[in-house]
Amino acid sequence: MRILQLHNRYRYVSGENRMFDATVDLLRRRGHEVCVYERSSGDIQGSWGRICALRQGAYSRAAKLAFASLLAEARPELVHVHNLFPLISPSVLEACREAGVPVVLRCPNYRLECPTGAHIRRGRVCERCRGGREYWCALTNCRGNVLESAAFAARGYSTRRRGIFAHNVTRYVPPSEFVRRRLTASGIPEGRVRVVPNTVGIPQVPADPAKGEYALYVGRLGSEKGIEVLLDAAAIAGVPVRIAGDGPLAGLLAKKVPSNVTHMGRLVGKALDALFRGARMILVPSICQEAFGLAAAEGMAYGLPAVASSAGGLPEVVDDEVTGLLVRPGDAEDLAGAMRELWSAPKRCAQMGANGRAKARQEYSEDVYYNRLMALYADAMTVEERT
Repeated sequence: MRILQLHNRYRYVSGENRMFDATVDLLRRRGHEVCVYERSSGDIQGSWGRICALRQGAYSRAAKLAFASLLAEARPELVHVHNLFPLISPSVLEACREAGVPVVLRCPNYRLECPTGAHIRRGRVCERCRGGREYWCALTNCRGNVLESAAFAARGYSTRRRGIFAHNVTRYVPPSEFVRRRLTASGIPEGRVRVVPNTVGIPQVPADPAKGEYALYVGRLGSEKGIEVLLDAAAIAGVPVRIAGDGPLAGLLAKKVPSNVTHMGRLVGKALDALFRGARMILVPSICQEAFGLAAAEGMAYGLPAVASSAGGLPEVVDDEVTGLLVRPGDAEDLAGAMRELWSAPKRCAQMGANGRAKARQEYSEDVYYNRLMALYADAMTVEERT
């Protein structure tokens, strides 16, 4: 199969970037011809660059024409969209429709109903923009910059009013039932939505959480991920904590933090593997409505129990009291209590970890993801043939 994978990379390492890379790599290894079209937000420089990106993200006829030429040259059987904003215009979806190429749109965030995609404002969940009320992004200055917030609101309004997603996407692909319910509640027909959970690598040899020497956080350092809550919980629990990752709050970790917390920076490859193997539990303290919870699934694949917020799709990944413990989002005391509870029970950690690894094999392995992806592609292509 000839597939075009389309993605605007985020500035920082993210689960969405990693899922894009994993999908491209998997399809190529399985013998498919994969074309890649990608941009990177890291290329945006200065105020003028941001202005141009925001204009492009609303609608660009030039981008549509250029993409139409790419489709004519590459002749893909299907286009798999991961992220369009801010440098890839949603107008490219119109080019796909006019060329008769089916489009599957991955929905790992809430961009279709929230201009910023996260339903987070000033460290708290905010859903004022739901139901076609994007203007709240401007009125509440969600981005911390009046002009930028107004531009985000205008972009969301423009794409919705033009019906670009509604008219040009064949299948919407959320990674959890939680996001599926949100999409259908927003008016997307249930028949056009297919849940495809994320995939994670399953290490051949699991970790031994009973011998773990610290609780571990791996991921983006953003306020929506509950980093401040984690630091408060670590101070309360007194449990050794290691944090790996980068992001907007990296500077916070460079300042005074609890003595039992160590920031390892961004790690990859063998260094990251060793970090997972030395842990007793994986921590996912998100305050946002996580669409899935990739970090939790990765920890479970290693055989680690997860301590995660009961927010968004996380309860679908982490089974409370079975593969880990669920805590109240934003509650440092509750998080600290769960950390202490598992820290003092190494055998329980080992059993929960084994349960989690079994679930990861059954639900999130490469083979399972590939089969679901092929079923999705076949479904989308069949629909397009009928129209």
